[in-house]
Amino acid sequence: MTDGEQWETLLREGERLDDLQRDGLKLIQNPSWFCFGMDAVLLSAFAVVKEGQECADLGCGNGVIPILLAGRTEGKSFTGLEIQEDIAEMADRSVRGNGLQGRVKILAGDIRESAALFGPACFDVVTSNPPYMTGSHGLTNEAGHKAVARHELRCTLEDLIGNAARLLKTGGHFYMVHRPFRLAEIMNCMVSHRLEPKRMRLVYPYVDKEPNMVLIEGVRGGNARITVEKPLIVYKERDVYTDEVRELYYN
Repeated sequence: MTDGEQWETLLREGERLDDLQRDGLKLIQNPSWFCFGMDAVLLSAFAVVKEGQECADLGCGNGVIPILLAGRTEGKSFTGLEIQEDIAEMADRSVRGNGLQGRVKILAGDIRESAALFGPACFDVVTSNPPYMTGSHGLTNEAGHKAVARHELRCTLEDLIGNAARLLKTGGHFYMVHRPFRLAEIMNCMVSHRLEPKRMRLVYPYVDKEPNMVLIEGVRGGNARITVEKPLIVYKERDVYTDEVRELYYN
């Protein structure tokens, strides 16, 4: 069976197969549900997973972050946790299609129960690209896949950070991408759960615009000291990436 034929057996009606532009990795996505964006790519480049380390991605969606991290790093294992069972099943098919079953595992489950599911202090690294919006403001359909991905309907920021802290070993690292307008809340929540903010980078769509993403790293039980990295500018001009962003995508 050729590679193309193998993927054909894994695709379902309405799904598409996207090239991740790294080591031949591909990802199954359903445009009617939720497709990954630049935030997931930037988080996978920002996170550091060392050789032999074990990593969990909370709210993994279609599995893009565990799969990209498996391609980018020498980590031992990557476990994705996703509350929506149909999306978790789709992510698992991408894992199988890429032949990553030995390093990447996708589970259906609730972030709020993750410490009970995995046990405390069992991961070296935890990553997350969580819902950015609080509550259900502006939603017309609270049951849809996109609503769950974008709004804190199944998991709040407090739930996420609290459970990430429980899952991490002392000295373990937490990496998250979020929106700058919630930065004060993020910092306060991390500190309250002994995830000391250690590194932060603001992402700007254009050099003359306000930032629309923040990448942040915390260390479980770390000392109080944070490094603010230089801004990351996404576009030189409309639809033209800066050299740095192009490097993150394709190298």
